[in-house]
Amino acid sequence: MITRFRPRIGKICQRSVVLAGGSILIYELNKRRTILRTESASGVDWPPTHTIEIKGGKAGSSVLQKPDGGADSKTHSWFGDDDNAAWALFSSSITAAGASIASVEWSTIGDTITDYIIPEWAKALPGYVKKLQLELDMAPGSLADEIWQEADDAFVNPEITRTAHVRIGKELCSEEKVFQERRRVYTTQALARYLEIPEADIDPEDVPTIAMCGSGGGLRALVAGTGSYLSAKEAGLFDCVTYTAGVSGSCWLQTLYYSSVSGQRHDRLVEHLKRRIGVHIAFPPSALNLLTSAPTNKFLLSGLVEKLRGDPDAEFGIVDAYGLLLAARLLVPRGELGVEARDLKLSNQRDSIDDGSHPLPIYTAVRHEIPLEEYKSIKEDVTGTASEATKEKAKQESWFQWFEFTPYEFWCEELDAGIPTWSLGRKFSNGVDVPRSNGLGLPELRIPQLLGIFGSAFCATLSHYYKEIRPLVKGLTGFGGIDSLIEERNDDLFKVHPIGPASIPNFALGLEGHLPPTCPQSIYTLTHLQLMDAGMSNNLPIYPLLRPGRDVDILIAFDASADIKTENWLSVADGYAKQRGVKGWPVGLGWPKEEASKQQTQQDLEAAQASTAQEAAGKVAEAREQQRKDENLTQEAVAAGTTVSPASADLGYCTVWIGTTAERSSSPESPTSKRVNPNADWELMTPDAGIAVIYFPFLPNPKVEGVDPNTSDFMSTWNFVYTPEQIDKVVALARANFEEGKEQTKRCVRAVYERKRNARWAREGREREKLWRRRLKSDGNHFAW
Repeated sequence: MITRFRPRIGKICQRSVVLAGGSILIYELNKRRTILRTESASGVDWPPTHTIEIKGGKAGSSVLQKPDGGADSKTHSWFGDDDNAAWALFSSSITAAGASIASVEWSTIGDTITDYIIPEWAKALPGYVKKLQLELDMAPGSLADEIWQEADDAFVNPEITRTAHVRIGKELCSEEKVFQERRRVYTTQALARYLEIPEADIDPEDVPTIAMCGSGGGLRALVAGTGSYLSAKEAGLFDCVTYTAGVSGSCWLQTLYYSSVSGQRHDRLVEHLKRRIGVHIAFPPSALNLLTSAPTNKFLLSGLVEKLRGDPDAEFGIVDAYGLLLAARLLVPRGELGVEARDLKLSNQRDSIDDGSHPLPIYTAVRHEIPLEEYKSIKEDVTGTASEATKEKAKQESWFQWFEFTPYEFWCEELDAGIPTWSLGRKFSNGVDVPRSNGLGLPELRIPQLLGIFGSAFCATLSHYYKEIRPLVKGLTGFGGIDSLIEERNDDLFKVHPIGPASIPNFALGLEGHLPPTCPQSIYTLTHLQLMDAGMSNNLPIYPLLRPGRDVDILIAFDASADIKTENWLSVADGYAKQRGVKGWPVGLGWPKEEASKQQTQQDLEAAQASTAQEAAGKVAEAREQQRKDENLTQEAVAAGTTVSPASADLGYCTVWIGTTAERSSSPESPTSKRVNPNADWELMTPDAGIAVIYFPFLPNPKVEGVDPNTSDFMSTWNFVYTPEQIDKVVALARANFEEGKEQTKRCVRAVYERKRNARWAREGREREKLWRRRLKSDGNHFAW
């Protein structure tokens, strides 16, 4: 029995250790933040004074000494007079970590016990940490000093000589407009190949703007998304795409696609993942070896040094550490020598897209605005408490602000403002960047820090955490009472983030009066923006793709979310579309709502007028059984090649909805969308047809055995290890699911293309007719009208 459950027990213990370690790390970082506030004559916040004694080549007690503290020759001086609070705080945490590890005397523990409970790599930690200390020492010749010297080198970082301004306005930036024109040349050629139409017969004006997006979901979304995009590429569809967008793991996918590790080839990316994600991102020997060995140490640590040295108010938090670990595992190729410095800057991805040869990637993050302070009275502000009325008002005003990153611009639609991507990480004031004391700007914020932000699902609110663990505890005794209690306080839990998000300087600082009046007051005074995984708001990056000017005709969504049906991320976009007045969005799309099914069941019961409780129970059972059958209907029909009734069936491997541009004068509500029958492409071609949405949920497929997104343990969002065999299975499942909807997708693209072509023909016909009538009138034919 013990042998049978040993693997599961091992996984539980492993996860417990990770969670416990993370909790300790959070506690220590927060504790250190509160105590390291000792003022000095120079105005710098210095940590408490310690000394590092080197005895016999090993670090003994390890603490910090202020440079003018009069330490003896054996004292290791960590930072110079020009250091700031952020760097001092970070240095102290590294030093203290080294002291804690070095203070463990393994020899005092019995050899047998030590070998049993302590892994061999743990005994090497003092050496790793000591080496990391030396690398990050700002003494001349150290790695950190070299990195900081290069921050002033315009040849290495050409952006530092440029002045950045905040761009205010709703329009796309000029660089993206140029990209659109150039991309259309490529998508016209690709569409001709995809639909097997002579290129000479295609007018570029008729080519649909296609966007492809991937969901959040950690490594599951990264691996599954890679398989889906690879299938789309092989089918000729990916080359027709103008935009890609991602949340969380799909942002990692885009980052890797535009890096040297894949060379813009999804098949190479699959092989790269097989070589790199078979080891946990936080496995100390691997991570520390990369952080302390050339050339990966400079590759990974450059952004950290620049951030902490260049921004005195910056913080080194869990998300920053997470980003470093992700970069060490994902951005470093096998062999660990061929790292490419250009992979570290998002703006460098312009090299792949400026000519229009590849889609424009859109990365996402959100800021959680909880404006409680704005509603406090003077008394409440003094006492530090808030009344229930104040809390209620703030609760109603709480929302997520979406920020998008492209190789061209970092932008927020709610603010109608953005900055050039190459200026990310700089301070701004009144719409202009604030240079350093030497007159130069900071180098662009590096990709490792962004990887952490994109995938920081652990910065979720307590409400989100409860949704993750709820399925695991439903069987516990007393669950009903606990669940009800938590649901009652869900609005409060929605505002609490146990782990703080990452922060970057706020470019909107001081812009009050220049931004839309709907902007919260906090945006004008905060020095930093706290950003986190956009999956906190919507696990599909639909909102940026609906931005005016992008004019998306077809949106293809690959959804590898863990909670596809329950959260129904497609339907969440309805509110955004209504608020923003997006014309043509297919309102009402998504998974059939459970509430609707329950309501229908109740109506059926009332119609039956059951005379006894037993009869009523029987009716309920029949209704539920019918619902269960309906849920399986679509998948069975797809496998059999038959059609299904959209009114009663659940969603299958591929579902298409079409919106309408028609407006209802009799109702304030937007017209509902149509779920397109697989054999009714004519619905996509009506003149008032709107945006087409093609949805590929990541479902189990009987054609691929041994993998089920719902039950396979390794497909958890929180799993960070995939074996090559598991990657093959996930990719095979994604490819099989794409194959199920491959032909329907092509028919949809063809129908939208023909609709646009027909609309152009009709418009040109009307213009020719007007011209003809004007000529008749000019010739004296007064009967022409």
